[in-house]
Amino acid sequence: MNNKINIGQYIPTNSFLHRLDPRFKILALVFLLVSLFIIPISTEIYSLIMLGAMLVVAIVLNLLAKIPIKRLLLGLRPLMFLLTLTFIIQLFTINTGTPIFNSPLDMKISLVSLGAIIVVLFLYNVFKRGLPFRVLFFFLTVFLVFYLQYVLTFDLLVIYRYNFNPTYDGVIRGLFLFFRIMITVLLTSLLTFTTMTTDLNFGFETLLAPLKLIKVPVSVFAMMLSLILRYIPTLLFESEKIMKAQASRGLDFKESKLREKITQIIALLIPIFLISITRAEELSDAMEARGYILGAKRTRIDEFKIKTSDIFSLVFSVLVITTIITLRVIL
Repeated sequence: MNNKINIGQYIPTNSFLHRLDPRFKILALVFLLVSLFIIPISTEIYSLIMLGAMLVVAIVLNLLAKIPIKRLLLGLRPLMFLLTLTFIIQLFTINTGTPIFNSPLDMKISLVSLGAIIVVLFLYNVFKRGLPFRVLFFFLTVFLVFYLQYVLTFDLLVIYRYNFNPTYDGVIRGLFLFFRIMITVLLTSLLTFTTMTTDLNFGFETLLAPLKLIKVPVSVFAMMLSLILRYIPTLLFESEKIMKAQASRGLDFKESKLREKITQIIALLIPIFLISITRAEELSDAMEARGYILGAKRTRIDEFKIKTSDIFSLVFSVLVITTIITLRVIL
């Protein structure tokens, strides 16, 4: 399995987090995520301290689960564009606070700077695969895109002009959202890293059991959710195999023209669609062979027993959300 795909993957490391009851893990995750999102987006010191504490909690939990640091960084890499875009939007939209520069920067998009930006982006796409610190190279490229707009100014060739006046509040708010999204990914990934899909199914079904009183098919929804989490990495892995197989036959998904790319995407989607149907039929046959009946009451070979560590995990998450709510009320 591709190590870059984190969604739905289970990493058996036999940590104490792996041995926790899935019901308590799901509840603890919900409390931690709620705690994270009730922290106000502010430049006040108490908000930054609470966010920093949540980041420490997320990192410590992943270390206790014995998840490799490299695996965590690979999981965050696909989000770098979203995180960076969020940060840049805050720089342009937040005008409150003390400006970083004495006067606004006169930014110009001219024909020369536009051509230089295209060259920089081209070089980034060419050389990014062979670089060991690809994320730093990405940040450097983003910096160069803006720096070229400031340095290469030719009044006769200007296409668009704007003032760039970032403030310290904008930087802090941008970093705040940057780390909030990153912490969310770390916490949610931790659940799938430490819990098998069958255990997740049991946890969701148990926690949603009160909905049975209003005739909601909880067991069906729980099974669907667990199967979705399980087969996302499988389909992504199959897609990667198909792309490599087609590339070995001469298809180029990056350098071809737009019309050719549309044809190549269709050539990629058709086998993925057929593989999905085949996987679904195989899964259906396997479930029927094991006696699965839709809506029928099911039993488990291994029954979970509530342990002290389960109660401790829930108490810890409740203390976290209680502390944050108390601090918000007091401060």
